[in-house]
Amino acid sequence: MLDEFKKFAMRGNVVDLAVGVIIGVAFGAIVTSIVEDIIMPIVGAVTGGLDFSNYYLPLSSTVQEGASYDDAKKQGAVIGYGKFLTVALNFLIVAWVLFFVIKAMNRLKRQEDAKADVPQAPEIPADVKLLSEIRDLLATDRGASASDIKPVGKL
Repeated sequence: MLDEFKKFAMRGNVVDLAVGVIIGVAFGAIVTSIVEDIIMPIVGAVTGGLDFSNYYLPLSSTVQEGASYDDAKKQGAVIGYGKFLTVALNFLIVAWVLFFVIKAMNRLKRQEDAKADVPQAPEIPADVKLLSEIRDLLATDRGASASDIKPVGKL
């Protein structure tokens, strides 16, 4: 059973998936930082100093008005739509970046496929090359050019 698990765990697809998940988590952390630390403060400055992370709707009367989102969550039920806007913006940025990465990869793949689709001149068999050389030698001995001698058959 241990050998069977080892075969499963070491399959190429499983390892590729694990690498993809790890890179995705790291990439997600970078995007979260970009959104929370760079983009949202700029959006807040443009909109008059608004901090989207603290936008919420209290669902309970025990929630003190004007409290930060984290404090409001401790006091009672709240809907944190500002946090949702931040997460939605994270998703849009990740999707946008992945779109361009996949688009670039597809372009490279099409270029490689186009190179592979270019027809190559067929290799001339050695016996045909030899017969062509003999024909050319005979033509020069007779004083004619190789193009004057008509090939017989499929040469």
